[in-house]
Amino acid sequence: MPESYVPKEAMGHGDGGSAALAIGEAESLERRPGAAPPGAGPPGTPVGKPRSLWSDAWHDLCRNPVFVLSALVILFLVVIAIWPQLIATGNPYRADLAKAQQGSQPGHPFGFDTQGRDVYTRVVYGARASITVGVCATTGAALLGSLLGGLAGFFGGWGDTLLSRLADIFFGIPVILGGLVFLSMVTSTTVWPVVGFIVLLGWPQISRIARGSVVTAKQNDYVQAARALGAGNRRLLLRHIAPNAVAPVIVVATIALGTFIALEATLSYLGAGLKPPTVSWGIDISTASPYIRSAPHMLLWPAGALSITVLAFILLGDAVRDALDPKLR
Repeated sequence: MPESYVPKEAMGHGDGGSAALAIGEAESLERRPGAAPPGAGPPGTPVGKPRSLWSDAWHDLCRNPVFVLSALVILFLVVIAIWPQLIATGNPYRADLAKAQQGSQPGHPFGFDTQGRDVYTRVVYGARASITVGVCATTGAALLGSLLGGLAGFFGGWGDTLLSRLADIFFGIPVILGGLVFLSMVTSTTVWPVVGFIVLLGWPQISRIARGSVVTAKQNDYVQAARALGAGNRRLLLRHIAPNAVAPVIVVATIALGTFIALEATLSYLGAGLKPPTVSWGIDISTASPYIRSAPHMLLWPAGALSITVLAFILLGDAVRDALDPKLR
């Protein structure tokens, strides 16, 4: 064995192929041009490429019935959120007071609400607001939290301390009470004030997860090897640390997406979230609550759609966590 060759077992392994990348940089400095890598067989012998963490995770997810079922439900919800006309041809704002609070009828399987609007059509169109708030809020919170938490965990020092204390302040704000106070001052009927509020209070949790993952990843041997070879901070972050620290963030963000959808419905139910004429499950649940005994169908259908949506995202997050966590294999 050449003296310059260092076994991979002695340098540690990283997820997502970063360890192999750092080792390859070290070996390429001593290897002659055109020479085979150490341990390679005779010329023409096929060399099997080991699967990365992401390949193993995808392989496990495809065999997990919980992931497949929840992914199909979420895909269906996303499709009807973008094109609700595919399964609902009616107008969610069209009202006929003569049919107010009536039950199921031909062509109207979910009945009518207090203003004679088709509940089925409103349930279908309500998916757009909930999915939009959930996806946009989760994306914003994940990006902001990952950026701040990752930089704080990598550089440490006073910036890390400042971020930790700032996160503690946001953790001390009651979510529902903060939403009532913040959103009561907003008169916009769009989803963006709700998205902004959720991002404002949602990033600290993800930042702590990202910070812990980066702190753990930067202590691995393959990062130290890359640093010894002269890799700068940018290369260390983007090529070696980020691919190995992003898995916990993805898991937390996936589960948080369902939580954010439930939070939007709760704020809309209390009158501080989305406001009419926006079609929202929370608004319809709030409108139907006083009539739960006389016309339960007005509340059960939007509440059922909301529950299925939140459950699908939570189950998806659990499946992704099981696939990405090596300790659970």
